[in-house]
Amino acid sequence: MKKTLQDEIEAILRKRIMVLDGGMGTMIQRYKLSEENFQGQEFKDHSRPLKGNNDILSITQPDVIYQIHKEYLLAGADIIETNTFSSTSIAQADYGLEHLAYRMNKCSADVARKAAEEITLQTGVKRFVAGSLGPTNKTLSVSPSVERPDYRNITFDELVEAYQEQAKGLLDGGVDILLIETIFDTANAKAALFALQKLFEENYASPRPIFISGTIVDKSGRTLSGQTGEAFVTSVSHSDPLCIGLNCALGAAEMRPFIETIGKCTTAYVLCYPNAGLPNTFGDYDETPAMMAMHLKDFAVDGLVNVVGGCCGSTPDHIREIAEAVKNCKPRVPPDSVFEGHMLLSGLEPFRIGPYTNFVNIGERCNVAGSKKFAKLIMAGNYEEALSVAKVQVEMGAQVLDINMDDGMLDGPSAMTKFCNFIASEPDIAKVPLCIDSSNFAVIEAGLKCCQGKCIVNSISLKEGEEDFLEKARKIKKFGAAVVVMAFDEEGQATETDVKVSVCTRAYHLLVEKVGFNPNDIIFDPNILTIGTGMEEHNLYAINFIHATRVIKETLPGVRISGGLSNLSFAFRGMDAIREAMHGVFLYHAIKFGMDMGIVNAGSLPVYDDIHKDLLQLCEDLIWNRDAEATEKLLRYAQTHGKGGKKVIQTDEWRNGSIEERLEYALVKGIEKHIVEDTEEARLNREKYPRPLNIIEGPLMNGMKVVGDLFGAGKMFLPQVIKSARVMKKAVGHLIPFMEKEREEARVLNGSVEEEASHLVQAWGLFQQT
Repeated sequence: MKKTLQDEIEAILRKRIMVLDGGMGTMIQRYKLSEENFQGQEFKDHSRPLKGNNDILSITQPDVIYQIHKEYLLAGADIIETNTFSSTSIAQADYGLEHLAYRMNKCSADVARKAAEEITLQTGVKRFVAGSLGPTNKTLSVSPSVERPDYRNITFDELVEAYQEQAKGLLDGGVDILLIETIFDTANAKAALFALQKLFEENYASPRPIFISGTIVDKSGRTLSGQTGEAFVTSVSHSDPLCIGLNCALGAAEMRPFIETIGKCTTAYVLCYPNAGLPNTFGDYDETPAMMAMHLKDFAVDGLVNVVGGCCGSTPDHIREIAEAVKNCKPRVPPDSVFEGHMLLSGLEPFRIGPYTNFVNIGERCNVAGSKKFAKLIMAGNYEEALSVAKVQVEMGAQVLDINMDDGMLDGPSAMTKFCNFIASEPDIAKVPLCIDSSNFAVIEAGLKCCQGKCIVNSISLKEGEEDFLEKARKIKKFGAAVVVMAFDEEGQATETDVKVSVCTRAYHLLVEKVGFNPNDIIFDPNILTIGTGMEEHNLYAINFIHATRVIKETLPGVRISGGLSNLSFAFRGMDAIREAMHGVFLYHAIKFGMDMGIVNAGSLPVYDDIHKDLLQLCEDLIWNRDAEATEKLLRYAQTHGKGGKKVIQTDEWRNGSIEERLEYALVKGIEKHIVEDTEEARLNREKYPRPLNIIEGPLMNGMKVVGDLFGAGKMFLPQVIKSARVMKKAVGHLIPFMEKEREEARVLNGSVEEEASHLVQAWGLFQQT
């Protein structure tokens, strides 16, 4: 079987560290070219200035570009980049040359190919050409208008079209590698990847290895559009790149921690081509070739990299020193797997769902069909206020946000795009992954086209047959999203346990074997259906879901189970206390049988042990179908206790307990009202608590231990834990000034008291994903 370019390059990467070239712009500046040089004969009468448009030089001054390529190759570069960083029709529109995009890329690839082949022949060492696809000068994730955060001056489809045109020129010019680089907005990169996949699917050319390089803009470790390094990797890994890494913005020393992060979360080879240090006050780069080579050799010695080179400010002298420095260093050995058994999602931040992750809350309130408040705001066009619904969900513990715009009065694709763009403008919301939810696939596509993170699609099914199912699944995979599959086929919605399992099993094999889905990206929804309707055939719906969940998790490795919780209690609409109790009881059992996540109203789930024992028994009887009269009994309970009540009325009897009992109760129940006065009462009891720290280590931590135990047992959910954590922070916040005063007076505590107290709170992992 003939070796592919991927095989050939990977064989080299296994043996040694490969060297990429350095800055093209840096070298062009050395030629001090005039406007006339940029124009050449062909563009001498062009209507706009062309000086600074380096990419046009591949047409007007090909010998200059050829000489630069040769200098880098002779300096030791294994791979040279084409002079096409800005050769999309989008970027060239600034110069009035958008019609030349294909030609520019073809000519640039031709020039690079000629140089690479000449030096290959001359030295006997094969050299490769990487087609450079830059980020363009427009972004899908950030509005160019401060007043209109939802506005974008480019669309996903326009980017795909531009990248396809660029890639065609590069491929026709014979590039060996396609390098998507200097990524400051991952959504743009996803459009480029989408374009490349489309070309290869259409057999425009044989597939080429893909290199992906992001840009971390400062020490925050984030891209310009806000993603962390790990979130960036998660968002683009569906393309199965041969290499992934970072370039530009930082020097090697500043880039190191972020390269380390990249290496820990990818099975791809790692590339790194930093700037020659940070720019000085004049915008120049001062890091010497020896200094840059020293830093990159340290990377190599520590097993961090497979491909090294230079970006802004680097020259053939830098590349020569780098090549010499790493020539005897062993390359990084990519791991066979990372985060094995985990579903990996991302917003601005990564979110991992592992085999032992606690129940994942998917916030349900950003749904025009499920929230009257949200629907009213969206219908009125008040998207900015609608964001507050999303923000509250995240604050209350939603780890993923479900977005649904299915309403006959709405333009679904437009509404989905607008709201997702608004979310992108709010980092506190955009940090979590989105679940794009619709029965209209056009709406799903609209949502996926404006999200830089790795989303969940909710949902597809076999309702319209295998062909429709596979077509949608392939599109979803091309966008790099995870998918929810409903237990629904050509025969209808599965209600019996064995049918649920059968439909999900069939869908699993189609997704894994025909589409190539990673099983960890598959979520099955075996249909949470309404119970307590008075119809006997509905009585087993909860049991069937729970039993199907167990079988699916046992027989289909890697998948997750989800469901829409509110469906369960729809027969009791208007009776919120009943509904919430049913949800709490159902989840307590479903989670034990393997349910991983659910679309819920984050913050409204009761603690299992808090449900009144009579109501708990009635819910248990209804869910497990143990009492034919359970529905009637629940209705009578509602009438007796107030059917519309939001919560079971809490009494203040707990206030009669000891100070320790009160502190513990407040923490477990998430009650802030009296926490400061109770903490102060404990502090004043110097005989029992000589130091404020004793209160933290004693009753406060005892309360948090109960919270941790309930959370671990599945009797408490993340929203309640967050409420408890807020109470803890308030109590600690009251004590900190006294602890600081104690430190100042006695000078006996080591380190920062505030840090010590903070660490005690964080010890329980209350703000970390597990």
